Amino acid sequence: MAQAGTAPQSSSPSSAQSSVEPSSQSSPPAAKTPQAPQSSTGQSSNDSGADTDDVLKIRVGINEVNVVFTVTDKHGRRVTDLKQNDFRIVDDSKPAAEVRSFHAETNLPLQVGLLIDASSSVRDRFKFEQESAIEFLNQTLRKRYDQAFVVGFDATPEVTQDFTDDTERLAHGVRELRPGGGTALYDALYYACRDKLLRAPQIGPTRRAIILLSDGEDNQSHVTREESIEMAQRADAIIYTISTNVSGTKGAGDKVLERMADATGGRAFFPFQIRDVSNAFAEIQDELRSQYDVSYKPADFKLDGHFRTIEIVANDRKNFKVRARRGYYAPVAQ
Repeated sequence: MAQAGTAPQSSSPSSAQSSVEPSSQSSPPAAKTPQAPQSSTGQSSNDSGADTDDVLKIRVGINEVNVVFTVTDKHGRRVTDLKQNDFRIVDDSKPAAEVRSFHAETNLPLQVGLLIDASSSVRDRFKFEQESAIEFLNQTLRKRYDQAFVVGFDATPEVTQDFTDDTERLAHGVRELRPGGGTALYDALYYACRDKLLRAPQIGPTRRAIILLSDGEDNQSHVTREESIEMAQRADAIIYTISTNVSGTKGAGDKVLERMADATGGRAFFPFQIRDVSNAFAEIQDELRSQYDVSYKPADFKLDGHFRTIEIVANDRKNFKVRARRGYYAPVAQ
């Protein structure tokens, strides 16, 4: 496992083609953050030998933003047959200038990061959660189309399997994890988004998701909760959390998990009964195949590195609820 290092450069999320550097005004406060950990094979988990400054350049389209979102009815059931005219898009408090594309999207390639809390606080049902995670990967990933990686974390993150479409290798990576040690949840999320998702090559639109199994507690991170969420937003990652809290009541850690999911358009699950863990994974699998994808041109767009809010609203707000990421960081003009 890697030891904590110095603060990395921040980067912004990609919307499409050209590369620009983010400015310091959009960077998180200086903090000690984990360096890239070693993989379980002893090799560095970073495939590229490029310097951080080179790797963390971002790709952006010309005034175009892409958002993947989910719609549910008032009973919480997913709705997949709505049209573009059923929604309105507000970017930084102004209606979008133009919608470039809109799809009820079930077939975009997936890039999934599976983050598993392996600290001593999650021992109770660790084995069952491992097997449920493996079943999720087997059911979700499509050969030569989707990819996933596995990160276990206690005091530091450890990559037990890098990006692959091979579910047997991913299963091996999950089974290698052993619980024990402190908890650096925020560092692990920050690392997974910055060093894995943001560095992963993309050819065309791709859905990025983090599946996080944890009790939400953190006692050893060098970055804050909000800095880790910001990095997820920069990576265009939707976070799905599955709580490992078995107390039967929501604790402070569960509120952290809810915050992470809500900020990125994901969902938080609280399976207090062990049998409900596999149900949570099944719900996530179904949702990843039941989403919408929209690309739009914002009004009054500025290349200033600032955070811009996104609000996608169903015209029939009484019957339909939209879950989408709360915003994105604008790129910076060179």
